[in-house]
Amino acid sequence: MIDRTRIPNELLILLDKNLGDNISDDFNFPPPVFDTMQGEIIDYNVAEKTLTNRFPILEEHHNPYGNMQGGIIAAAIDNTIGPLSLFVSPPNMTRQMDIKYSKIISPDLSYIYVTATFIKQYKRQLFFEAIVNNNQAEKLASAQSRHWIID
Repeated sequence: MIDRTRIPNELLILLDKNLGDNISDDFNFPPPVFDTMQGEIIDYNVAEKTLTNRFPILEEHHNPYGNMQGGIIAAAIDNTIGPLSLFVSPPNMTRQMDIKYSKIISPDLSYIYVTATFIKQYKRQLFFEAIVNNNQAEKLASAQSRHWIID
């Protein structure tokens, strides 16, 4: 079910346009993992095809050193590229995601900001990039992702 109370109207229009009849009662948007991670949509730029989400650095997401665990960073990236992919394309799935971790994400940052950008479509393939920043726009990680459009 799409939670229409939490999604800006312009994004609802894109979801309806791109997913159409593929939206069933068991389709969850935002997905439960987005809520578990306490994600928040910060900005969507229609012209530039970018989406920015904010995620808190929760204690349950720490690695043994007390910093944000790499898999949680990857999940934040996926929880930003994934929704963006639904705003720019028919149903699709992640085929490959490559991540480069640049800096430790310590709890004193409080939040990370993930900005995903749709780069291009080639036949059934979609290409995305994402940058993870702190609140001073310092790059903490980056990713590239390739998706397949589902027939």
